[in-house]
Amino acid sequence: MTSALPIFRLALTGALLVFAVGAAAQQEETPKPDKAAPPVTGESATTPYDQRLIRLAEILGSVHYLRNLCLKAEEDTWRRSTQELIDKETADEPKRRERLTAAFNRGYRTFASVYTTCTEPATLAEQRYRAEGATLASEIVARFGN
Repeated sequence: MTSALPIFRLALTGALLVFAVGAAAQQEETPKPDKAAPPVTGESATTPYDQRLIRLAEILGSVHYLRNLCLKAEEDTWRRSTQELIDKETADEPKRRERLTAAFNRGYRTFASVYTTCTEPATLAEQRYRAEGATLASEIVARFGN
């Protein structure tokens, strides 16, 4: 496998920019998730940041659903950003691609099963997830991007 680090930095920088816009206004500290992403083991453990990347994909799926639920006009920014990240990060690794895609879909479906209309709790959840995603993306870049 060729080094994915330069590609990863580029893709994650884009994700950070998207998160930074929404997280800048976030006043409240985001609670840590109760459940961490399942550990990546065996032959599929290709990078030391896969668990974090899976969580980030799940957050992006959640934010994509919640943003579109509460906006007047549909927005595809979060899905497109995730697709670019997955494409760059998993170019020749179908198992990693499947895991990241499944994480995005899990995040999307989780909120789709709970919220069918935009409510104050849905808006708050979206803000918190954006803040968590921005923090997570910053941590990934700081720890693995240099």
